[in-house]
Amino acid sequence: MAQNGRFTDELRRAAAHIWEADLKHPFVRGIADGSLPTEKFKFYLIQDYLFLLDYSRVFAHGVIKAHDEATMAMFAELLNETLNTEMDLHRGYCAKFGISAAEMEAAPIAPTTHAYTRHILNVAEAGTLVDLVAGVLPCQWGYAEIGTTLSERGGSPEPLYQEWIDMYASPEFLALGESLRGLLNSLTAEHSASEKERIKNCFLMSSRYEYLFWEMAYTQEAWKI
Repeated sequence: MAQNGRFTDELRRAAAHIWEADLKHPFVRGIADGSLPTEKFKFYLIQDYLFLLDYSRVFAHGVIKAHDEATMAMFAELLNETLNTEMDLHRGYCAKFGISAAEMEAAPIAPTTHAYTRHILNVAEAGTLVDLVAGVLPCQWGYAEIGTTLSERGGSPEPLYQEWIDMYASPEFLALGESLRGLLNSLTAEHSASEKERIKNCFLMSSRYEYLFWEMAYTQEAWKI
């Protein structure tokens, strides 16, 4: 699924152990075999809604930090797709589980959701455009890999979980990740080894948070105090 850029191949290899753990996590396996309790999935959907709000803000920073019109347009499209298309689909999908928009908006943010969103927002605000792309790429690319892998393995016997798989295995969603990978490869073509190491660490940090997001949803994580 990697594009012909070398740096994203390097990043994927560095994160291989984390991404393999994602596929083996009981939350993801439960989607695949249909055994995941509905309450855990509903908790995930609400937290994902809260995450997507800040994810959209990161793309807005991408528009600001872009150095040319084409890149500005790309982030504007990602912002529109996430904030309007994906969020609208998300609300409609949540309604099938009996989750209202008001319930999502009023829900408390879980510790891991808060930490992950603070990480990507900090990268977007304080880092370079390259840092921003590396920070959001594990989400876009990782979901495409999970959706595609689960689809290739036969999908889920649970229709609503299959709908989730279909969404993230769709050509439209895969294309978004491909565009981000292409941009990162282009932006880092002349970067030094030390600069690439910093970017890789950012990518790995977001990859770890992706794993923790599944764990958070599976345990229905709450603040201890």
